[in-house]
Amino acid sequence: MTGFLRLSKGDLDGFFGLFIDNLLQLLLILTLCPLLCGIGAPEVTSKILPGAALSILAGNFFFAWQAWNLARTEKREDVTAMPYGINTVSLFAFIVFVMAPVYRQTGDARIAWKAGLFACLLSGLMEIAGAFCGDFIRRHTPRAALLSSLSGIAITFISMGFVFQIFASPAVGLVPMLLILICYAGRIRLPLDLPAGFAAVLLGALLAHGLRAIGWAPPGLPPSPVAVGFHPPVWAAGDLAGFIFSKEGWIHLPVIIPMGLFNVIGSLQCLESAAAAGDRFPTRSSLLANGFGSLVAACLGSPFATTLYIGHPGWKEMGARWSYSWLNGVVVSVLALGGWIGGVLRVIPLEVTLGILLWIGVVITAQAFQASPPRHAIAVATGLIPALAAWLLVQIETSLTVAGTTLAETAPRFAPTLHIHGVIALSQGFLLTSILFAATTAFVVDGRKKHAAVTLVLAAILSGLGLIHAYRLTPNGVENHFAWFTAAPGFSVAYLSVALAVLILPPAQPQTG
Repeated sequence: MTGFLRLSKGDLDGFFGLFIDNLLQLLLILTLCPLLCGIGAPEVTSKILPGAALSILAGNFFFAWQAWNLARTEKREDVTAMPYGINTVSLFAFIVFVMAPVYRQTGDARIAWKAGLFACLLSGLMEIAGAFCGDFIRRHTPRAALLSSLSGIAITFISMGFVFQIFASPAVGLVPMLLILICYAGRIRLPLDLPAGFAAVLLGALLAHGLRAIGWAPPGLPPSPVAVGFHPPVWAAGDLAGFIFSKEGWIHLPVIIPMGLFNVIGSLQCLESAAAAGDRFPTRSSLLANGFGSLVAACLGSPFATTLYIGHPGWKEMGARWSYSWLNGVVVSVLALGGWIGGVLRVIPLEVTLGILLWIGVVITAQAFQASPPRHAIAVATGLIPALAAWLLVQIETSLTVAGTTLAETAPRFAPTLHIHGVIALSQGFLLTSILFAATTAFVVDGRKKHAAVTLVLAAILSGLGLIHAYRLTPNGVENHFAWFTAAPGFSVAYLSVALAVLILPPAQPQTG
């Protein structure tokens, strides 16, 4: 039997694919945290990235061992470890909807960091709980409801802003982006079996440096100075313990709960995909490892949850086995603990890697339609609407900040061109609203009136509590507003009225397909 540490050519191919993906997450953390959360690059390098890297390392070694153990048990050597790393969607959700709002309201980057740790901790606990009840949730929630809300974040916050960045620097970012789209969409095999993502990023980096050397591309922004040297992870459990009783964490449950739910369901789908490819891994231990990886991240200073990645069959097709996983964890950890992540930006401009994010966003959005029954396509489309409102609100607030004003000052001037209060209401708790809208639509399409009515009653309760739609507009921006069943009474009455109407109306004609 092949040893645990043996590397094959397929493992090297798989390593480059997974490493580029994980490296991109760390580069985004290093870029977005200073930009949106006030956490300086040196602090990100010394306090966040080491914990993130070790959470990746722990999970990579577990899933490598899991695959190796399955190979020994079944006496075969073609077992491929589950790909694993930082959850891309959670990364954006926690930065944009948890840490950035806390920083805007308090002006304290440390509190924003603690809020992110709290979100990561709860997400990990939900993943651990999901190891025991994830199958039940999946059986009783329409797939369209879960995937549409995920795809809403993917096509807006993951894809759109970075597409603009690529087209703002076409000489640097457009070539690798198009190569990634063409190679991945067409499943094109490159010469020497080079991984498409690695080849596109390498070519983009060479092209960027060449064009900048002759003055045909704008010079890259110098990365913030970071200290190169050993950066041990910080022990953040004390910060977490003190933050549990702070409102800054709990008010973001409308973001945290759906993200934890997505991690659970997404992991189950990844395991199913692996089983279909011939590698059947235990569900409970896989989900537990997933959840403990997020707990390790939170306790070691990283606000970013970890998860299983989609695409196991792709890694298996490359010939990757189990060593690509632990090798990825080791290399990522060496770079992060040594403070080298910032230096990577000097060699690989961020723009040349953004095509991978665009591909991830497009694939997640396409999957929402492909993996749902065709009759539920209307439910998927309905579930996208709240995410579009949330993305629009972020763009509006960003534009106003650049213009030197605030939303509170300018809101009255939007009408009647743009009903800004409707945008805000729809964006509050948009992940939950997306699930509720898509689930209601799917239930109605299937002729399940009672299920649709129950979902609408739940929407009324969440509106009343302030988990969706309720807000206060203050000089510091949009703030959550919670109350006991009176936070957004207009929405509660509307949802209850429609729930009653659904029960009274004639039976719907269930659709097939």
